[in-house]
Formats: sequence, C-alpha cells, structure tokens
Amino acid sequence: MNFLAHLYLSKSNKNILIGNFIADAVKGNKHNNYPSEIQAGILLHREIDTYTDNHPIVRKSKRRLHQRYNHYDGVIIDILYDHYLAKNWAHYSEIPLEVYANSIYSFLNENAQSFPSKIQQILPYMIEHNWLVAYATTEGIGKILYGMNKRTKGISKMNLATEDLKLYYNEFEDDFTTFFKDLEQFTNEKTTFLTI
Repeated sequence: MNFLAHLYLSKSNKNILIGNFIADAVKGNKHNNYPSEIQAGILLHREIDTYTDNHPIVRKSKRRLHQRYNHYDGVIIDILYDHYLAKNWAHYSEIPLEVYANSIYSFLNENAQSFPSKIQQILPYMIEHNWLVAYATTEGIGKILYGMNKRTKGISKMNLATEDLKLYYNEFEDDFTTFFKDLEQFTNEKTTFLTI
C-alpha cells in the first residue's frame, strides 16, 4: 500500500502513524532506535506490506500489469489502490479528504525533525503537490506515476500505467474494495498485538 493507505490504517494513534509513515526509510533493526509506539508503527507498516504482497487479490491485480512492468507491478498497484481509497474516501471516513490531508500534513511537519533524512526530503514535495488529495483523480495519479518513472530514469515505464488504469478501471476497483476489507481487519488485529 502507498502513503494514504498506511496513514489511514494508523487510525487515531499518532505514534503508530509516525512509524507507519517513516517505515520505508528505517532499515533492518534500526526501528529499535525509536520509542515503543513508533517502533510498533514501523513494524505494522512491514506487516501491511507483507500481507498485501501475498494476498491473492493483489496478486490478481498485479498479473494484469506484470508483462508490461515486470517487478514494478507491485509499486504501481500500491499507487492505484491509493487512488480508489482517495476516490471513495467518504466510504471510509467521515472527515473530508482535504481536511484529513491538511491535518496530516500539519502533524507530520510538526514532527519532521525526528524523521529519517530521506523522509524529511520527501515531505515538502508531498505537501506542495498535495499527494493525498491528488490520488483521488486519474490526472493526479498520472502525475505521481510520471514522477516515479523519472526516479527510475524511465526504466519502469510507470508513466504509462494510467492507460492500464483506464483499461481495467472497474476490475481494479473491485479488487481494491474486496482486498481492503481484509486489510483493515488484519491491520486492526496486528495493531492490537503490537501495542500490547
């Protein structure tokens, strides 16, 4: 899953949210350098990623992309699934997405000095281009995929994935909706376990 899903799945626990947000930049056992609830958020992020990668519905989604994008198929699905979460946000939260995003940006900015440098570098771009809200439109997703393709020096061809999004739009949405129910239940159980 991508940024929006990881933030959303942290629910109201701010330390879990920090850990979940910075996790990709915290390698190996370096999570032990953080306070216990932030550690739990980092470990939760890893559990979510493993669960997602191995879920049969996610694998079905990835198969639609694999021939064209090879091992980048999972990264693309993470981004596309965030599109469906953002687009259908009202089904998942009573707080409007724009309000939620602004609250998250403010909170992350307040705590950014404790983040790994890689995350400190990403955060201003995330806020400036309003990624969390941009996910809700195919145009916004297109810009994010274009940026991701530039980071791979054009090797991934991820900028083309909006074509696949349009081609399989309903199929991907059905996959996401079914999978996300499972993921929410899994995350609730893991969060309880990790914060005992």
